[in-house]
Amino acid sequence: MTIEETEKKIVDEFSAFEDWMDKYEYLIELGSELEIIAPELKTPERLIKGCQSRVWLGAENRNGAIHLSADSDAIITKGIISLLIRVFQDRTPEEILSAKLDFIDQIGLRQNLSPTRANGLVSMIEQIRAYALSWAK
Repeated sequence: MTIEETEKKIVDEFSAFEDWMDKYEYLIELGSELEIIAPELKTPERLIKGCQSRVWLGAENRNGAIHLSADSDAIITKGIISLLIRVFQDRTPEEILSAKLDFIDQIGLRQNLSPTRANGLVSMIEQIRAYALSWAK
């Protein structure tokens, strides 16, 4: 499945909910399914800067594809990072760097986050892209 197909699937899933309280609950549910970063990787270097909550993001290059794991001390933030990981998991650096991420606005995520959480979303995306850039050919 391509990044665009994954994004479309996410948009379809979120369109099943009419109000944002239901969408938040779904986001929390997605966060509960997140592949948690190994405890020994919860280091200050892996903390996302610019997030109101603490979010650790780890990445490793597995045969040219980037494998991500994360954790957060806040349930909504954990849901947000789980969405991003779902889109970017096991993609090449080039795929990650060229992704448009239109789904974020299509599901209304950015518009329904507090300014500090919206800044955190941007910081998470920037960190994932920084990992991709470090492994790009």
